[in-house]
Amino acid sequence: MTEFNPKELEKLYKPASSSHKGDNGKVLIIAGSHLFHAASLWPLTVASRIVDMVFYASVPENNALVQKAKQEFRNGIVIPRSKIENYIEESDCILIGPGLTRADGKEEGDDNTQELTEKLLGLYPDKKWVVDGGSLQVINPSILPKRAIITPHKIEFERLFGIKPTDENVQSMAKKFGVVILTKGEYDIVASQDEAVRVSGGNPGMTKGGTGDVLAGLAASLYAKNSAFLAACSASYINKRAGESLSQKMGIYFNASDLALEIPHVMSQLL
Repeated sequence: MTEFNPKELEKLYKPASSSHKGDNGKVLIIAGSHLFHAASLWPLTVASRIVDMVFYASVPENNALVQKAKQEFRNGIVIPRSKIENYIEESDCILIGPGLTRADGKEEGDDNTQELTEKLLGLYPDKKWVVDGGSLQVINPSILPKRAIITPHKIEFERLFGIKPTDENVQSMAKKFGVVILTKGEYDIVASQDEAVRVSGGNPGMTKGGTGDVLAGLAASLYAKNSAFLAACSASYINKRAGESLSQKMGIYFNASDLALEIPHVMSQLL
């Protein structure tokens, strides 16, 4: 398997000088629960700096947290989960899963993650989806839309497909289900039906909780205006370079919030 060539980043969509608000991507984030608050805020932090509009749908207390942080989220709309379908059609890409629980949600008032995910993927199979976190842990891969990006770590990959995430197996599952798989690890494996690459780099600081949510938000932001494979490869590469940039300043002593804030600086250098 070949290594990702960073020259591919030159193919990423760049906003035109004549573009208007909304032309450069709209992303809907369906994430977070009563148990996991920050998991929905990290992809929001990334996306709100890349695309023109972010629609954010979480549980009521998470929505309230974002409302209070409007100075960091100027170009977006906080929506209740009951209004999700109103915004799916308008969005270029939808991220679902970060911080969604594996439980049925009845005790805390959360949505049933499996029911919510399978319902929305089934109703809107032609939309661009990034599926991560809690959603990946409860669904059957057969319901994944053909253009979806999924972002499992090694345990999630094995739980989803029932096999180890070797280079060969990741490629095989991408072909079988017609999706792009970004498998996270010491090196990431990104595979589509037609091609596959490794993305090396990063450091042990990126094993901390939340860094995968950051990556999912970045992948969704890039997928809004690019192909699935290019978006997944580029997100993996940029994410790892951001981790390396932080290591030069802080060693391995950084967290997911640091990573989310470092990504725009790295993108400005790489792009």
